[in-house]
Amino acid sequence: MNFNSGGVNPQNNNNRFNGFAGRAVQHTLLKPIFFLFFMTLTRQQLLFDLYVAFYDARRGKSSRSYVRKWESNLKENMEQLCNDLYDRTYKPLPSKCFIIDYPKKREIFAAMFRDRIVHHLYFNYTHDIYERTFIADAYSCIKGRGTHFGIGRIRDFCRRASENWQTKAYAMHLDIRGYFMHINRQRLLDISLGTLRKMSSHKTVGSLTWAEVRDMDFLEWMTRLIILLDPIENCITVGEPSDWDGLDPAKSMLHLAPGLGLPIGNLTSQLFSNVYLNVFDQYVKRELKCKYYGRYVDDACVVSADKEWLMSLVPKMQQFLRSELGIELHQGKLTIGEVHHGVEFLGSYIRPYRTYISNNALRRIEHKVTQIDYSKPWRVIRSVNSYLGIFQHTDSYKLRCRLFRKPEILRIGIFNQDMTKIVDRKKIYGHIRSVNPQLRNDRYKNTN
Repeated sequence: MNFNSGGVNPQNNNNRFNGFAGRAVQHTLLKPIFFLFFMTLTRQQLLFDLYVAFYDARRGKSSRSYVRKWESNLKENMEQLCNDLYDRTYKPLPSKCFIIDYPKKREIFAAMFRDRIVHHLYFNYTHDIYERTFIADAYSCIKGRGTHFGIGRIRDFCRRASENWQTKAYAMHLDIRGYFMHINRQRLLDISLGTLRKMSSHKTVGSLTWAEVRDMDFLEWMTRLIILLDPIENCITVGEPSDWDGLDPAKSMLHLAPGLGLPIGNLTSQLFSNVYLNVFDQYVKRELKCKYYGRYVDDACVVSADKEWLMSLVPKMQQFLRSELGIELHQGKLTIGEVHHGVEFLGSYIRPYRTYISNNALRRIEHKVTQIDYSKPWRVIRSVNSYLGIFQHTDSYKLRCRLFRKPEILRIGIFNQDMTKIVDRKKIYGHIRSVNPQLRNDRYKNTN
C-alpha cells in the first residue's frame, strides 16, 4: 500500500516495503463519533496533589518555625485543607504586610504557609496550560528559561541584528511603571478564564485534551478565588508606620484604587504577571512584527537595525497598554542605544563577543560580600558559591579573583582552577587522608 499517492507510483519509494500498491477506500456510511470527556477531581487525587504542593512550598524552608508548626500536625492539617478545597469552602487567611529595603524599598504581602501550599497546587495544575500560550521569549517563572536564558537570547538578538557585530543595530529597553501595583484584577480574571476555556479543548502531550486531565471547573473556581482576593483586607502589618516613609505611593497597595494590584511575594503573582502581559507580547510579535523581542516580568527589550522604526513603536505600545491593560510604560527608563556600546539587561552588560556583570548588580554583590559572617564556614561556602554561580555566566575571572581571593576565605575553602566553585578545605583534607593516611596534610596546603 502506497500511503502517499493512493496508487502505484514508481517514483515514490516511501513505505515501499510495507505492502502492495493499491487505493484506499473510505467507508462512506460510517462516520466517526467523538465523545468529549470532562475530568472530575477526586478527593484522593486532590489530597495527593496537595502533598506534592506541600513539599514544593516547604523546599528550602524546612527550618522555619511556621513550617515546623504545620508539620507538627501534618496529617490533620492536610486533611482539613483538602476538605476545605474539595467542598469549596476554603478561604485564604490574612496576609502579612511589611517593607524590605534591599536592593530597593518594596512593599511585600506574604501569604500564610497554608495559603502558599494552595498557591503551589494551583501553579502545578495550571502553569503548563498557560505556558502553551506564551511566546518563546517570555523568560520569567518558566522552567528551563530564567535570567541567564534571557540574557543569552538578547545577546543572540544583538548579534543577529548587527550581522555578527559588523553593522549598526539598536536595542530599546522598556519598563512598565509600577507593574504589579497597577494590574487590574478583573481584567486579569477575564484573561485567565478565557485562556483556560480556550485551552481546555487543546491536546496535551498525549492524545487527551486538557479538559480530560484537569478539572477545569475546579481550576476556574480557584482562579476566581486567588485573583479577586483583596490582600489589604484584614492584613497583618509587620513593622512601624515609619517603614513606609520614602516609598512611592504608586508602589504601595495601601494607596491604590480598589481592584488594582497583585501582592508581590506570592508564587501565583509571578504566574499571573506573565498571563497579563502575554496579551502585550502577542501584540508586539503579531501586530508590530518585532522579530527580536524578549521580556522578563516587566522588563522588555526590542532589537533592530532600524532606529527610527524602534522609536515609532513607542506610541503604539503606550496606546495598547493603556487601552487594553490599564498600565503604561515608564518614560524615565525607556532607552535606545547602539548595541556596540553595550546593552544592560537582567543584571548583565552585553558587549560584542563578551558579557559583563552590570554595575548595579556588582555593587549589590560587593555590599553583600562585606557582610559575610566568617564564624560559620558552611555559610561562607554557600554564599561564595551562590555569587560564583552568577559570575560564571559572565567574563569576570579577574573580578572573581579580586572579590573572593581573600585570606579569610582561603582559610575556609579551596577554589577550582577557573574560580567557579569553592569547596570546604576540611572536606578536601578528609578525602586525602581517607585515600592515603600516610600523606601529611602540610604537603597539600592551598596553592591558591
